[in-house]
Amino acid sequence: MNNFLSLKDHVYNYIVDQINNGTLIAGKKISERDICEGLKVSRTPVREALIQLSSEGLLENVPRKGFVIKKLTTDEAKETYFIIGALDGLAASLATPYLTNKHMQEMEFYIQSIDLAIQTGNFQMYDKMQEAFHGVYLSLCPNKSLVSMLLQLQKKFMKTFDHLGDPEVTKTKLTQTNNEHRKMVELFKNGETAELERYMKDIHWNTEKASLLPL
Repeated sequence: MNNFLSLKDHVYNYIVDQINNGTLIAGKKISERDICEGLKVSRTPVREALIQLSSEGLLENVPRKGFVIKKLTTDEAKETYFIIGALDGLAASLATPYLTNKHMQEMEFYIQSIDLAIQTGNFQMYDKMQEAFHGVYLSLCPNKSLVSMLLQLQKKFMKTFDHLGDPEVTKTKLTQTNNEHRKMVELFKNGETAELERYMKDIHWNTEKASLLPL
């Protein structure tokens, strides 16, 4: 599939991966020359990718300095979490009528895969499986503009969990999050859309969690 990506998209994905794995950190200037040389591409696709990332809020174009990784303050992170929680809860509620038994089984499979990833300390797999879990109902949400807005906001918190310090503390936090996934499936099955929206906003995306992230 990557063979059909434009050069700009290749550069975009490369920069996202660098942010995601902690190579590029908040406040650090991005070297356009290093990217050009590393990927053997011209300056144009690199510039296009940087502009797109800036428009999505991941980078900031600082005068006389260039593009830097944007750092969220704790207050900004909490505000963004609040918005994400409201949007994610609404998307889940709108998707509920379209969920079949097959979709429920798929989400339960991802929950089990997340358990395994946590137990083995494979945090990169955790990231992939939890994204797939949420992707099940988001793909069924009829309001695509809402989903697009939600996914763009979530990019601000896309850093992986494989470099967050004490692995046992990380495992405990991720296990709690996965148990929340189980509760979500229960609410999906029972068709409790109002409670599902509340749970996702107040519990799954509780704003206090934002202050625990490496912003």
